[in-house]
Amino acid sequence: MLTAFARAFQTPDLRKKLLFTLGIVVLFRFGAHIPTPGVSYQNVQECVAGQDSSGLFGLINMFSGGALMQLTIFALGIMPYITASIILQLLVVVIPRLEALKKEGQSGQAKITQYTRYLTVALSVLQATGLVATARSGQLFPGCTADIIPNDSIFTAVVMVVCMTAGTVLLMWLGELITDRGIGNGMSMLMFVSIAAGFPGSLWAIKTSGELADGWIEFGVVVACGLAIVGLVVFVELAQRRIPVQYAKRMIGRRSYGGTSTYIPLKVNQAGVIPVIFASSLLYIPLLLVQFTDSTAGWADWIRRNFQTMDSPTYLITYFLLIVFFAFFYVAITFNPEEVAENMKKYGGFIPGIRAGRPTVEYLSYVLNRITWPGSLYLGLVALVPAVALIMFNAQGDFPFGGTSVLIIVGVGLETVRQIESQLHQRNYEGFLR
Repeated sequence: MLTAFARAFQTPDLRKKLLFTLGIVVLFRFGAHIPTPGVSYQNVQECVAGQDSSGLFGLINMFSGGALMQLTIFALGIMPYITASIILQLLVVVIPRLEALKKEGQSGQAKITQYTRYLTVALSVLQATGLVATARSGQLFPGCTADIIPNDSIFTAVVMVVCMTAGTVLLMWLGELITDRGIGNGMSMLMFVSIAAGFPGSLWAIKTSGELADGWIEFGVVVACGLAIVGLVVFVELAQRRIPVQYAKRMIGRRSYGGTSTYIPLKVNQAGVIPVIFASSLLYIPLLLVQFTDSTAGWADWIRRNFQTMDSPTYLITYFLLIVFFAFFYVAITFNPEEVAENMKKYGGFIPGIRAGRPTVEYLSYVLNRITWPGSLYLGLVALVPAVALIMFNAQGDFPFGGTSVLIIVGVGLETVRQIESQLHQRNYEGFLR
């Protein structure tokens, strides 16, 4: 692998792409430490220490590389863009106009991308306003009495919202630059860097809080468990069911076309990390309602007891069931067996032993449901790793090998390796992985 890295840097155009991507990453990490105007940096540092990073704020904080709790100019990270992309992807299924744009090819996709940018700006304004309001009310750091925003005037709040929104728009632009001129998908790369930036601190926090052999035993157990989880995630992420497709020969003039064999790759984890994000966000809504209503009723106490921490059996069961549900839901709206069968029939393709038309649709639906079950159960089990870590190591939200983080890091890492490997193959070099 080290030899492949050296060969990649010896190729001029590939070296230029790698250095450009590294430069954007350095700029991103630099901006994640610049405080937003109007924020007291010293008071924020006092409040951050000892705070639990679980819940929706913890999820956004992970995607921002720790910038959310620091209230920096990149506090929102790329979470608004991720949310906008998911919303547009769901709306394409239900809005005929967007579905027609998707079928238009590159021009239609450019229009959908433009809508995604507009929605990203709108979501950034909403999320920045909510974050500033939460920080001014003292709810961002419960139990901390330090004044993190000394000047609570309207002008200061507007400036903070504008700066955070501009930071998100800048990150969106930097991500698109990586996609066009760098290596890998830009947004995925920034997400990868944000999550990986918190790994060293989280591992060291587990070591310092350990009691056996100055924490080295706990540190070693966590690293071993992390490697096992990464191996499992890599195995499942690469697993797929290949459905063979045969195309009939067609005679056009004196030439014959078609007659080739290919396959439809159906991944075991077809939904990716989206069900985990949906489930985490949905579970935080009851806590958010209780937090802002400040209710002392019985239902509010029940929600606090069962959904405040991840070690509650009710929380674990609900979280697991929601992930399974959203896995099936997302696969159902993103993979349309009828459309796939229609395209196959249009170009003279068929599955051996299966008639074209309705039987092909039923067969694809049957196979998709069968492989989605193990994929959804795998997602649920991996997502429960932080809860197990909380019980075993008292790691709370600082456990580095959580379900969402490992899924994203492994997925982005595999995709980036594939792109580097394909570019090395184009130049008659050996692959990135021998």
